[in-house]
Parts: sequence; C-alpha cells; structure tokens
Amino acid sequence: MKSIISIKSALIGIGLLTVSLLVLTGCPGQSNLMDTRDAAQKTYVAPGDYDEFYAFLSGGYSGQLSVWGLPSARLFKVIPVFSQDPESGYGYYEESKSMLQTSYGFIPWDDSHHPHLSQTGGIADGRWIFINANNTPRIARIDLETFETVEIIEIPNTGGNHGSSFVTENTEYVVGATRFSIPFDPELDVPIDSYKENFRGALSLIKVDQDTGQMELDFQIVVPPYNYDLARSGKGISSDWYFFTTYNTEEAHTLLEINASRNDKDFVAALNWRKAAEYVREGRAELMSTEYYHNYYDKSQSMAISTVKDEVLVLDPKDAPGILYYLPTPKSPHGVDIDPTGEYIVAGGKLATVIPVHSFSRMLEAIENERFIDEIDGIPVIDYDATIIGEVENPGLGPLHTEFDGKGYAYTSVYISSEIVKWSLETFEVVDRIDAYYSIGHLMIPGGDTVDPYGKYMIGLTKTAKDRYLPVGPKQNHPAQLYDISGDRMQLLLDFPTIGEPHYAQAISAEKVKPNAARIYQLEDNNHPHATKSVSDARVVREGDVVRVYMTNIRSNFRPDNIEGIHVGDTVYFHLTNLEQEWDVVHGFAIKGAQNAEVLLAPGQTKTIKWEPNRPGIYPFYCTAFCSALHQEMQGYVRVSPAGANTPITYRTGTR
Repeated sequence: MKSIISIKSALIGIGLLTVSLLVLTGCPGQSNLMDTRDAAQKTYVAPGDYDEFYAFLSGGYSGQLSVWGLPSARLFKVIPVFSQDPESGYGYYEESKSMLQTSYGFIPWDDSHHPHLSQTGGIADGRWIFINANNTPRIARIDLETFETVEIIEIPNTGGNHGSSFVTENTEYVVGATRFSIPFDPELDVPIDSYKENFRGALSLIKVDQDTGQMELDFQIVVPPYNYDLARSGKGISSDWYFFTTYNTEEAHTLLEINASRNDKDFVAALNWRKAAEYVREGRAELMSTEYYHNYYDKSQSMAISTVKDEVLVLDPKDAPGILYYLPTPKSPHGVDIDPTGEYIVAGGKLATVIPVHSFSRMLEAIENERFIDEIDGIPVIDYDATIIGEVENPGLGPLHTEFDGKGYAYTSVYISSEIVKWSLETFEVVDRIDAYYSIGHLMIPGGDTVDPYGKYMIGLTKTAKDRYLPVGPKQNHPAQLYDISGDRMQLLLDFPTIGEPHYAQAISAEKVKPNAARIYQLEDNNHPHATKSVSDARVVREGDVVRVYMTNIRSNFRPDNIEGIHVGDTVYFHLTNLEQEWDVVHGFAIKGAQNAEVLLAPGQTKTIKWEPNRPGIYPFYCTAFCSALHQEMQGYVRVSPAGANTPITYRTGTR
C-alpha cells in the first residue's frame, strides 16, 4: 500500500513539475510552430519577386565568392576569383589564365576570407567588391556590373594576407596586412630561430582609381614581426586612419597556441594612412626591389593581361613620426571594428574576458599628451587606460567580431560559448544574447560596417554544422544563420548551408546594384583579336602545327560543325564567340578528350579553349548550356588523323 501511495505521489509531483515548466516556458510544440510561421513569413520572397539585399559570402578554402539573396537565402551565383572553376571555365580557358599568375607561377587556388564593398562617403556604393587571398597574398576586385573578377594584384613582402581587404571611407585605398611575418628578401636563407632579427611584417596600402577601380600598390609600411590579423578603416572623425589587430607580440615562431598567448595584452595598431601617404609623396620611403604580378581584365579585348612589377616603396615608422601607434588591448585579439560615428574602436580578444572599447578622441588626446608607456621600432605604445572608454563585461567566452545596427547597439560574435551578444554603445552593458549553431566566427549586418547601417538583418557565420542538416558524411557544409534584429530581441529566422568556409560577408541594398547589372556584352564593342562577329567569317586556319578554329555560337548550331584535317601533335585553339545579344542566352562548348574544362560564353563574349588531341579518331563536341528547344542538336565533330597524315583542313556547316 505504501509503495502505491509513493508511486502516486511521485506521479503527481512529476505532473506538477511539468505544468510548472509549461507555465514558465510555454508549450514547446506550439511555441516553436508560432516562431516558425513568423520566421517563414519574414524570409519568404514570392516566386518572381526580388530579395531586398545582395549578400556576398567569402568562400574560404574554396577561393571563391558566393552571391546570395536576403532574406530568402537563395544562392544566385558563385563568382570564381582565386580558384579554377569547371562550371564557367575560369582559370581553364586561355583568356582567364593570366588572372591566376603570380611570382610563384600559376596558382589556381587560394583561401579567400574578407570581402569588402567599395564605399563613397562611408556607405557601400555597389561599384566593386574586393576580397583577399590569404595563402599566396593577393587582393582581387570584382566588378558588380558583370559580377566577374576583373583584377588581381599580388602583395610582396607578405606571408598570409589576412588583415585585408578593407577599404577607406571613399575607397581611396584598400589594405593588406601580414599574418605570417617573413624576411622581406624572399630568397633569404636564415634559420627560423632568427625570427626576431630577420623577420618583418608589412602593412600594404593599395591605391584605387576612383573612375576605373584599378589598383596600384602605392607603398608598404615595415612593422615588427607580429601577426596582423584584422583591419578596419575609420569613419567620419577617424576616416584618415586604419586600425589593425595584432597578436603574437611575443614574437614566437613555434607552438603559438602557448607561446603567443603569454602576454596579457597585445595591440590594436592605429595607422594614419593619410599622413603616411604624404610622407611617401615627400620622398621618405625607400625603393625596394621585389617581384609581384598585377593581373587585370581588358574588357574591350575580353582577356586578362599580366604585368610584372619589380619594385615597391617601403616606409619605416622611424622615418615617419606620427603615422603609427600601438594601443594595448586584451588578449590575442582577432577582430577590430569601428562604430558608425568613427569614435569607438572595438577589439575582440580570443582569450579576453571583456570586450574593450577604445575611444578615438581619447587616443588623439593621449598622443598629444604623449601618454606613452613604451616605443617599439619607432612606434609609440599608448597607455591602455588613456584610450579605453569602456569594457563590456560578461560577453561570453571568446569574443571576436562586432558590427552595428545604427540604433545605438553593437553585436559581437562569441566563438567559444557559441553565441551572439547585443550591447549598448551608451552603457557598454549586454542587453540581449542568443545561441549560435555552432562556434560562430564573423557576423554581418547589412551596412553594419558603414556610417549608416540598415539594422534589419544579421547573418552569423558559424564553423561547425554538426546536427543542423541531414548528414552527408564526416564533413558538413558550414552553416549561416539569419537573424531579425529589427526589434529589442534577436530572433533566429533561417539556417542555411554555405559554400567553402565563409569567414566574412558583406550585404548591400539590391537597388544599389540591380539597375547597373549588365545583361549582355555588346558585340560591336568586342575587340578580342580572335573574335568572329559573323557566321560568314567562321573558319579554320592552320599555322604550322597550330590550328585556330574561329567558331560562332548561336541558337542552335556551331559554325563550323564538321572539321577535318587536325593531326595528332597539333595544338588546337577554339576561338568561340557567342553571337547572341539577348539577356541570359548563354552557350557552352565541350569536346571529348579535353584536359581542361568546358567553357560558358555570355552573349557577345569571346573565349578560347586549348585542345591537344593525343590519338586519332572522331571527336564530338557540343553545347553544354541548354539554350533552346533544339539544344541537343547543337553539336559537331572533329576528325583527328594520325601524325604526318596528308588530310587537308576542311570545315563546313550544312551543305556548303
């Protein structure tokens, strides 16, 4: 009897506990359903309607840049930048290969981290977007009329171009910074143990032509051999300055997990880029021999062109007083971000227990009053207390990156505890926090790095998917979470997989980009030396053991589509021109036995595929892009005869 009463009491207790939990938390099923409906409505973009924002996500180790719509999270395009792309043929077709040339040779891959939109008056203007290559240090520029990579510049004297590629308030400069300090002489053979004596870092200032966007390495600043991690340009009152985080002020070169985590504080480096440029114009920089490539796309010729540069101007802070200062900041900082007013400099320390907020005005005051505690290689170190205006307490474990909503609040990603915290720029107190799934790195608010953020959505870019999606083996795609930040509390709206490993992202109002997007390449402006602008000019020409096929593409045939007289040992160039002048009528070309890729041609475009047949036979070729009802009929044949055969060159389409 006693045991029956005990069981009844236990069941009643469990029931009361369950009721209490429901009263406190609400019914989980109904609550989630309501939230899901609300979230779905906020992210729904009807068929045929447009998203409010373009979002650009870096591809990390994919080397690419992906384009998404917000709030729908629809994938629009993957833009090939530093990596070959079999889908479009970028890096495979002849006109694009020069984009991937470096002083180390042809490098068809890289690790792309930080895209940054061009700005005018501190607001993203939708002309270009820049992105860095971390492995073989480079910066690329993508034209947002065509959404294609049009320029890549290599950065010498640099190992790991990580603190890149952030622009100034009016896109006067885009910046690069050393992650891995190295000797400036790339062929210097010294022991790694001589790190402190022979290794150096570099801050690279790349000038941007305001009309064309073309980049030029203006000068570099030599700095101590720390790891320069992230960068941001100032805004408004601080717009003449760049800010970089540094770690490894210990100058360690092995087991950095321990040896670069000893100092209680590392630095934010504050660079007066305008004053530095003035010193360079005055002749204070030294000309240094080096080698780096500058690759750009000549739009009129539809091809990339490489130029090799052999010198760079290097400025030493010892010869340029007032250009560079170190602001101590806790500890092993990763991110640095500037609020919309340009007053607050927010650092994110991977091992810090607070989020330090430096004041630009206090920094200037400290410089004027020489509140320095040290000097390192001509760089004054400012007293920590002289620049700090506040510390955000209890932000979670591992604060990294901060962006702003334009309504008086900042949002910081917290890696170790997998969360995002919202805090007040007035009181420096945390006012909201939300879980991130899982291990969040960067976050992004559309316009959150500008003087006028949109303040509506936020994307969190996390590093681990685990159970977020259907499993696809040991490796899951990295997730992104879309949040609504329009109210007092952050609300998770959507969870979607991304491409590669996005580190950072940028977003811009669609209305700033969409009206300027190109629909075709004008055929009359096509000055490619091997363009074929009329079907009557299609032909095949032998030049010794080189054969050039001048081929046109139009719905639904190639001209010519029957070619004979190719021999084993010949090098064949298919110069393909898409004669269409209608938006989105794309043609492709692939041939059996090709060792590179297929190629896609936009309307009015000319591209070249190199083909070297290694045995006799009949080789079919065909259009890879579905272009019409008779797409399957868009095909042809090449006859390849043995080496030394007397088969003459003949070509035709139809009965001619």
